[in-house]
Amino acid sequence: MLRGIDVSSHQTEFDTDGVDFVFIKSTEGRSYVNSKLGGQVKRARDAECVVGFYHFLWPGNPKEQAKYFVSRTPEKAGDLLAADWEQTGDGTRASSKDKDRFIREVKRLRPDHRVLLYCNRTFWRTHDTSSYAGDGLWIADYGTAGKPRVEADWRIHQYTDRPLDKNVADFSSKQTMRDWAEG
Repeated sequence: MLRGIDVSSHQTEFDTDGVDFVFIKSTEGRSYVNSKLGGQVKRARDAECVVGFYHFLWPGNPKEQAKYFVSRTPEKAGDLLAADWEQTGDGTRASSKDKDRFIREVKRLRPDHRVLLYCNRTFWRTHDTSSYAGDGLWIADYGTAGKPRVEADWRIHQYTDRPLDKNVADFSSKQTMRDWAEG
């Protein structure tokens, strides 16, 4: 298992010691871009981590959100992309159909990159209607690292958010993860 973290603009500093991969929030909806994106990408790349980017999905306009995401997200071979599907700050959520359309559109726009679905266990079990996770499921279920409580194949498991979001990935090495990311 590889060790990783995911960060947003809330993490001005993060440690990359012992970290194999870093997912960075890039965009949200159709108007937000992470103001710390450039520095966070540099820190992760300087540490030779596998880098991924995620978009916080809002209800409606999935194709426009996908275009917004890829237009504002760095593009480099071996990077991963993800849809962050969860409840918004105003208590709404994108539909399962919107989630599927978003992932498919990102895959169309960036065909040389793997696109994952990030969601928590509740969303996967109660809101998902298609079991579509693009190229892989990144599941949040807090507990034992590498043992999410879902009956589904997964690639990445977020097992805690203390002191920040920590993850494990089911790959034998960073190079294996990069090779998989390049498809």
